[in-house]
Amino acid sequence: MRIVFMGTPEFAVPSLEALLKSEDQVVGIVTQPDRPKGRGQELAPPPIKLIAQRENIPFLQPLKIRTPDFLEALAAWKPDLIAVTAFGRILHAPILNLPPRGCVNVHGSLLPKYRGAAPVQWAVINGETETGITTMLMDEGMDTGPMLLQARLPILPEDTTGSLAPRLAELGGRLLVETIAQLKAGTLTAQQQDHALATMAPLLKKEDGLLDWTMSAQALANRVRGLSPWPGAYTFHGQARWNIWNAVAVNEPTGDAPGTIVGVAKQSLRVATGNGLLELLEIQTANSKRMPVGQFLSGHRVFSGETLGAAAS
Repeated sequence: MRIVFMGTPEFAVPSLEALLKSEDQVVGIVTQPDRPKGRGQELAPPPIKLIAQRENIPFLQPLKIRTPDFLEALAAWKPDLIAVTAFGRILHAPILNLPPRGCVNVHGSLLPKYRGAAPVQWAVINGETETGITTMLMDEGMDTGPMLLQARLPILPEDTTGSLAPRLAELGGRLLVETIAQLKAGTLTAQQQDHALATMAPLLKKEDGLLDWTMSAQALANRVRGLSPWPGAYTFHGQARWNIWNAVAVNEPTGDAPGTIVGVAKQSLRVATGNGLLELLEIQTANSKRMPVGQFLSGHRVFSGETLGAAAS
């Protein structure tokens, strides 16, 4: 089978690598344009482009996917099927209708739960204990197409988005190959999603990292995990921004206002929340590295009774 692969970030890499090891032929790759990255804002290629170059596979990096030129180039590859993992754009009808076998998407959740751009992050933020991969036939909606296969994966208590996503991506690669094999064998029947059960996982923004101390300690701990490595959870101690990379909920009552620092010891810093205490375990300030709270406290003056929250005006 002739396959065109569409994907962009690291999450898409295991899907493409699995296809390259399969019996099918990847005849072309579509990925996003190079983007500025890092402090120097130098243009950097997406991970999928690097694989295309390594394997000497023709690739396209269109600024727009609705142009006649792009559609003609895509059609010239004569794909039987288009496989999509984290491409970053919604496909429209001319692309969806091009391959005879349709467009198969690898999505990082158990649909119809967590449709959208950030399913892995929101599963962790919301305290889920299980997630998975769904392969589906794509339509013009946001992750609304008929489902093909699903595979489940536990979310460990210590998981962050950064630790969970690679495991999901590997699972996605295996499930994509299995899905295509079953489609070719004619043993797979698509199942419509129950749209009434759908939940959304919208793209996160930098400002979503600001911690709201009126939330419960457990919700804040989950949020810290889900926002790692990006956009990162943070709060302010006066004008100083603290990035919080690791924290755990402590089920102890407190009469202090949310955001109040209630306990400072050599290796411990606890903050009152809307319900319980949040113990901060790993902190980073401007122009410094991430450090355990004990190391952080040895170099910063922090006192019980002080308040964390938005930056002081």
